[in-house]
Amino acid sequence: MNDNKLVLWFDELQLADIPQVGGKNASLGEMRRELIPKGVSIPDGYAITAFAYRYLLESAGIRDQIKAVLSDLDTHDLQNLKDRGRKVRELIYNAPFPNDLKAAISDAYKKLCDEYGENTDVAVRSSATAEDLPDASFAGQQETYLNITGEAALLEACKHCFASLFTDRAISYRFDKGFDHMSIALSIGVQKMVRSDLASSGVIFSIDTESGFKEAILITAAYGLGETVVQGTVNPDEFFVFKPTLKLGHRPIVQKKLGTKELKMVYAGGKGGEATETVSVAIEERRKFCLNEDEILKLARWTTIIEDHYSQEAGYFKPMDIEWGKDGRTGELFILQARPETVQSQKDANVLESYVLMEHKAPLVQGTAVGSKIGAGPVHIIESVNEIMTFKKGEVLVTDMTDPDWEPVMKIAAAIVTNRGGRTCHAAIVSRELGVPCIVGTENGTKALQGVKEATVSCAEGEVGNVYDGILKFEVQRVDAKNLERPKTKIMMNVGNPENAFNLAAIPNDGVGLARLEFIINQFISIHPMALIQFDKVADPAIREKIESLTYGYKNKADFFVDKLAQGVAKIAAAFYPNDVVVRMSDFKSNEYKNLIGGQYFEMDEENPMIGFRGASRYYNERYRDAFALECEAMKKVRNEMGLTNAILMIPFCRTVEEGKKVVEVMAGRGLVQGENGLEIYMMVEIPSNVLLIEEFGEIFDGFSIGSNDLTQLTLGLDRDSFLVSHIFDERNKAVMDLIRIAITKANKMGKKIGICGQAPSDYPEFARFLVECGISSISLNSDTVIKTTIDIKETERSLGI
Repeated sequence: MNDNKLVLWFDELQLADIPQVGGKNASLGEMRRELIPKGVSIPDGYAITAFAYRYLLESAGIRDQIKAVLSDLDTHDLQNLKDRGRKVRELIYNAPFPNDLKAAISDAYKKLCDEYGENTDVAVRSSATAEDLPDASFAGQQETYLNITGEAALLEACKHCFASLFTDRAISYRFDKGFDHMSIALSIGVQKMVRSDLASSGVIFSIDTESGFKEAILITAAYGLGETVVQGTVNPDEFFVFKPTLKLGHRPIVQKKLGTKELKMVYAGGKGGEATETVSVAIEERRKFCLNEDEILKLARWTTIIEDHYSQEAGYFKPMDIEWGKDGRTGELFILQARPETVQSQKDANVLESYVLMEHKAPLVQGTAVGSKIGAGPVHIIESVNEIMTFKKGEVLVTDMTDPDWEPVMKIAAAIVTNRGGRTCHAAIVSRELGVPCIVGTENGTKALQGVKEATVSCAEGEVGNVYDGILKFEVQRVDAKNLERPKTKIMMNVGNPENAFNLAAIPNDGVGLARLEFIINQFISIHPMALIQFDKVADPAIREKIESLTYGYKNKADFFVDKLAQGVAKIAAAFYPNDVVVRMSDFKSNEYKNLIGGQYFEMDEENPMIGFRGASRYYNERYRDAFALECEAMKKVRNEMGLTNAILMIPFCRTVEEGKKVVEVMAGRGLVQGENGLEIYMMVEIPSNVLLIEEFGEIFDGFSIGSNDLTQLTLGLDRDSFLVSHIFDERNKAVMDLIRIAITKANKMGKKIGICGQAPSDYPEFARFLVECGISSISLNSDTVIKTTIDIKETERSLGI
C-alpha cells in the first residue's frame, strides 16, 4: 500500500518495507513501533521513499542516460570508474525536483519542526533498497549530511544523497557483489539530530567483531557526532559487556579501554557554509571515558532488546550493528539506527582457522588488530585518496585513515595499516568483510614504516596487531570441529591473556583449567599493588609520575588495581561461561614482584625466590596481606557484581595444612566465603607435601589441580630456572609420575575433582595418556594442542573401554 507514496513517517514503517524505504529506514520504523514501548529511545523522523527517487529520474528523463554512461564501465580501471561516477552524479545534481516531491519533503519537515521546534536540525541519511542484506553491508556506501536546518538546505542535501548512490565506491561495491545498478534505488531518512556534538556518540556491535563470540557486546564511544567513529578519524573508548549475566541483572562490564579521542565533530554554526566542523579535544577530556558505567549498561541493555527482537523476527540469531548518541543538553541516550551485522554472522562456526606466526622479532609499530589473519607484501604508503591509482595488488596499504572512497584498493591489499580508527571504523568494517588483515589506530604507522620495503602484518597475536619488517613465515591451520568427539576426561585450556579469550573460546573445550593473574598484573596493571596502597613510600619522582599517569582518574589508586584485575579475569570467565574457569591467585616470586613499578620499595632480595616468599605464604603475611585483599576484592567483583560465578579460585604453593586454613580464613574475612554464591576454592598440588597429605588438604579445599612444573622441580630437587641442571628436568621421571598417580587416586577416593595444568600434557602425548589411565578429572592444555590432544585422549579412552 506504500508503493506510490513519496514520504512515509518512521512510525508507519516496518521491516517488510525495505523495498520502499531501504534497510536503514525500515529498521528505524520497526524499532520505533516495537521497541519504544520496551524503553528504547529513538528520535522521530520520516523516509523519502525509493519511489520518490525513481520518480525524480523518470520526471527528469535521465534514467536511460545513466544506463548509457555505465554501459562501458570497468571498475578495475580507476580512471574509467571515476569518470563514469562523476557523469552520473552530475545528471542527478542537475535534475529538477518535481513540484509535488519538493512539497512532500518540505511539508514533512514542517511537521517535524512542529514536534521539535522551528528550523529543527536533522540528519539526512541515505538508505539503499539493497542495504543491510545479510551477506552484503552497503553501510557507508552513500552519504550522510548532519545538522541540516531549513527547507532549502534539506532539499539540497536530499539531492546530494540521491546522487551518492553513484559514488565511485558504491558503483565498485555493487559491481563486486553482482547487483544491477538500476535495480537498486535510494530512500532518504530525515531524522531529528541528537545533540551529541555537545556530548558523545559511537557504534555498538552485539557480537565481538574479531572472534565472532556471540555473548559479548562491543560499545565504542567518542566525543561529538558519531561520524568520527564511523569514519575512523579517532581512536574511541571501547567497552565489552557480557550478555548472559547482564540479562540476570548484573553489571558485567568485562573490559574498558581508554581511546585517545583527539578530535570531535561539532556544529559549525554556519562558518564557511559548512554545517559541521572537526575540532581538538582538551587533554583532560581525552584521559577520561566519555560514558559512565550506568550509561554503558543502559546501551548494552538496549542492545540486547534490539538483538532479541530482530532475532525473533528472523527466526535465527541475528547480531546487530547499532549507532547511538548522547544528547549533551538533556543527558539522554538515543539509538540512531540499527542494521544486521554482516561478517561474523555469516561465518561457518565449525571451521576453525588459525594463523600462526613461525618467526619472531621486535615489531616496527603496533595498533588494534582487526580479524586474526596475517598478511605480507611490499609497503605502499599513501597520504591521499588521490594517489590510490598508484596502488598495486598484493601491497600493504599504509595510510592515515580510510573512507569508502578507498574501497577499490582495499580489496586488492595484502594487509592494511592506519594511523587512526578503532574496531568499528570504516577500515575495520570493510577489511573484516574483505577478509584482509588490518591494524588500525597505530598513531604513527605512516612515519614508522617510511623506508620499509616489505612488511608482515600480524593480527594473530591477540588484540594488539604487530607490523614486522620483512616477509616472515606463517602457517594457516584449519580444523573442522563439527564431528569432533568429546572425551569423558574434561579438556580445558591454560589462558593467561584476556585479549585472546574470545578467540580461544571457539576451540571445543570444557573450560579453563588455569587462568594466571600474573599475566594480567604484568600487562595491564604493571604496578606493585603495595605501591598503590602505600604510595607515600614511593620516593623516586619518576616512578611516582609513572604511577600517577597510569592511575589517572582514580582518587583511590588501589581501585585501579581492583578494576583492571577484575576486568581481565572477567573477560576470560565470560568467554568460557558457564564452564568452570579456574583462576589461580597471584604466584609471582619476589624477584618478579620487584620488577613491577614501585616494587623495589616493598620486596626483599632472596637467594632462591623459586622456593621463597611466594604463593599462599604471602596471602596472610603482613608484608603482602593488604595487597592480597585487593585480589580478593577483584574476585568478589567478578563473581558478585558481574555475576560470573563460574570463576573458581585456586591457591598456589600452599606448603602446609595450617597455611591452607589461614588462607581460607583470610579470604572469608574479605568476603570470599566457601559455598557462598557457589564459591569453590581449589589448591595447586605442586609440592610433595601436597601429595603426601592430600586427604588433610581435602578437608579444606574443594578440588585440586596438579602443577607438574613445580612438582617436578621439588621432587627432583632442582631449580628449573637454572640452565646447568635443566637437562634433568622431566615430568616423565618415575618419581614424579608416582606422586601424580597417588594424588589422582586419593582425590578420586575422596570424591574431589583433580586436574592438571602443567606444561607436560601439552608437550608429551604419552604423558596425557598416562593421566587418563590414572583417572584424572581434567587436563588443561595450551590452546595450540587442544584439538590434537582431544583426539588422542578420545582414542586412549576407547582403548581403555571408558
